[in-house]
Amino acid sequence: MPRILGVDIPKEKRTEIALTYLYGVGRFLSNKILKDAGVDPNKRAKDLTEEELSHSIKTMQKGGDRLEGDLRRDISQNIKRLMDIGSWRGSRHKKGLPVRGQRTRTNARTRKGPRKGGVAVIKKPESSSKPAAKPAGK
Repeated sequence: MPRILGVDIPKEKRTEIALTYLYGVGRFLSNKILKDAGVDPNKRAKDLTEEELSHSIKTMQKGGDRLEGDLRRDISQNIKRLMDIGSWRGSRHKKGLPVRGQRTRTNARTRKGPRKGGVAVIKKPESSSKPAAKPAGK
């Protein structure tokens, strides 16, 4: 199984698809990388030579696109910055609520998590609330 940027690439898939297993690489970028590296996108990942792998890796690094760990770190730093400056979006991130203006009265279960069970009120039977009847004899 070829390994690129610390990620195992599936060997049975076409190279065009296999590169999309890297975080930050979609179909468009994978095609661009393979074209610049001179690798056939229809070739299976297991059939890639070491030379083709190294050319693709060099092309990715030279391309200036942030991938894998760098991209994840940048995204988390951006979110942390929003929280630190106290912006509205940052406060929504802190509270774990939707950030982009979606409604929360209903839905938003993915961000809010599972429902917190409300306390159910059980009504007592009405017969127990009436005072006991007096005996009729006295």
